[in-house]
Amino acid sequence: MRMRGMGITLAGIGLALAGCAGTGETGGGPVAGAPQGECNAEAAQSMVGQQASAEAGQRLLALTGARQLRWAPPNSAMTMDFRPDRLTVSYDASMRIERITCG
Repeated sequence: MRMRGMGITLAGIGLALAGCAGTGETGGGPVAGAPQGECNAEAAQSMVGQQASAEAGQRLLALTGARQLRWAPPNSAMTMDFRPDRLTVSYDASMRIERITCG
């Protein structure tokens, strides 16, 4: 029972952090000046291995043309809904970008 409670607590922390992660000073919305439209993740694959940061997020939005950025922390739950204008960036515990996908 105690391990289950710990798992739920850790999941809650991960979700809370994911909710705090934004795209810079824009409060989690699109970055001003970034292209607005459908995401193309191929253009940003060179960023895999880079440090996840607000600046990296702005660059990723500019490279991909995505309207929205979603950070995916390690061991976090993500919705499965597909949004063609959203970029999802997964990173590891050391804040290194592991995967860049659209949707």
